[in-house]
Amino acid sequence: MQLESSTLNTINQWLNGSYDQQTKNDIQQLLDKEAYTELTDAFYRNLEFGTGGLRGIMGAGSNRINKYTIGTATQGLSNYLLKKYPGEQIKVAIAHDSRNNSDYFAKITADVFSANGIHVYFFKELRPTPELSFAIRELGCKSGVMLTASHNPKEYNGYKAYGNDGGQFTSPDDKEVMNEVAKITSIDEVKFDRIDSNVELIGEDIDQLYLDRITALSVSPEAISRQKDLKIVYSPIHGTGITLVPKALAQFGFTNLTVVEEQSKPDGNFPTVVYPNPEEKEAMTLALKKAAEIDADLVLATDPDADRVGIAVKNNNNEWVLLNGNQTGSLLVHYLLTAWEEKGKIDGNQYIVKTIVTSNLIEEIAKSKKVTYYNTLTGFKWIGQLITSLQGKKTFIVGGEESYGYSVGELVRDKDAVISCAFIAEMTAYYKDKGSSLYNALIDMYAQHGLYREELVSLTKKGKTGAEEIKAMMEKFRNNPPAELGGSKVTTLKDYELRIETDLNTGKTSPLELPKSDVLQFITADGSIVSARPSGTEPKIKFYCSVNAPLADKTKFDEVNEGLGTKIHRLMSDLQA
Repeated sequence: MQLESSTLNTINQWLNGSYDQQTKNDIQQLLDKEAYTELTDAFYRNLEFGTGGLRGIMGAGSNRINKYTIGTATQGLSNYLLKKYPGEQIKVAIAHDSRNNSDYFAKITADVFSANGIHVYFFKELRPTPELSFAIRELGCKSGVMLTASHNPKEYNGYKAYGNDGGQFTSPDDKEVMNEVAKITSIDEVKFDRIDSNVELIGEDIDQLYLDRITALSVSPEAISRQKDLKIVYSPIHGTGITLVPKALAQFGFTNLTVVEEQSKPDGNFPTVVYPNPEEKEAMTLALKKAAEIDADLVLATDPDADRVGIAVKNNNNEWVLLNGNQTGSLLVHYLLTAWEEKGKIDGNQYIVKTIVTSNLIEEIAKSKKVTYYNTLTGFKWIGQLITSLQGKKTFIVGGEESYGYSVGELVRDKDAVISCAFIAEMTAYYKDKGSSLYNALIDMYAQHGLYREELVSLTKKGKTGAEEIKAMMEKFRNNPPAELGGSKVTTLKDYELRIETDLNTGKTSPLELPKSDVLQFITADGSIVSARPSGTEPKIKFYCSVNAPLADKTKFDEVNEGLGTKIHRLMSDLQA
């Protein structure tokens, strides 16, 4: 294998440019070893803002996370802000998670912003992503940056860029930032020399303000008061959640919290897990063990930047079961709409939001409560954008996506595991106060609205060739949609890239109102849905499968649920045939 000329040109720019000697030595070692695959992956492109900003493996290279790619991104973002807000004092906020080098990359980001004359509010210690979103709005910032790679493995880091509403950039601003970054052709254009007077440390004051605002959202304080000794086990999985989740639960009124000691210390090596992801059963092992020891009522675990939360509850056989993101999101919507209704707070001006790949059970719940619901593209930034556009016109109650991210109220414009943990605990107390459990509330919800089962199947490829394979796969699905899935005829194709919905029976097309996005949805005659979506930040394609059936008899839950699992397996087999 030989290096492509464009890749080799980029490598030579790094070897001959104003980069530190250690970086040059690392590159030269790879050249000496003829590690062409590794060099290609590191240099074949520049890291771009995808659905979650910058995210990649740490190391030397234009396609890696390092001082220079972080610096270039920040210089581009600075240039964008200076053009967008000419003559104004520009303020930004910066936070970081517990990952290796996150604190260092946060400092580089602050250096570059400050050198561009921008005032930086800098969280002096690690903090959750949602608190950064809150701080941006609270402090009147034009932008903000969170240094995190969310729940990716320890080799990764990343850079989430936010707009003045505390949400991640959406169109057209994301493209404008990308264009400014792309214009930077030399590292010499990046201003790395910090101006100390432009950097202001923040911390505990924002923490308390944020916690007070969360507590003010509580809907069932009476139930919490009666169930304050609810046994909760919590794991921050070596991340930032430890800074605020225990405080939020305490401020809500919960007095019986057990933190998983082995995972309580922030550590970017994530020593007790393979992946620091609460979506993975393995990451919940220690929390479940502790829950069994103390006979807990609820298990909560958050990812490294505390924007996602996984939960576990006891079933009727006293066994711990993990709920998936759709189940938790549906329960939160059902609880909050019920509690608001009981308090007489629903007057037709409220709404909830989900994404197009999140369970349609949420729609059914909203319809039953006569509450407006919206669908957005995948990615919480679209939910955040909608909240901003409706602010002052309608009241946002709750929103979420299947990937374990939810938010309650209008405090933030990103998914928020701090708020979510508090409300999941409140919801558990509410049902316990009525003599029920979260598990039984789930079954009751299914009996009322239908049993929905969803599964996510991911295919991960490697490097440049992997990205090309995934692109070809999407083209095949787009041009030759399957005729049948899981024994049911495919009747509708929604192509969000072309923004067209096609009735496959008649050939009739109609426009899709949402912004352009590379997502395909196949809908069958029996209401099953399969969505195919490539990742915006890595060579991965995700298939979201959703099937449903009535649950007339609650005692038949296991049987109906198992049948739906078999159906999903058939759907995926047909799709990959």
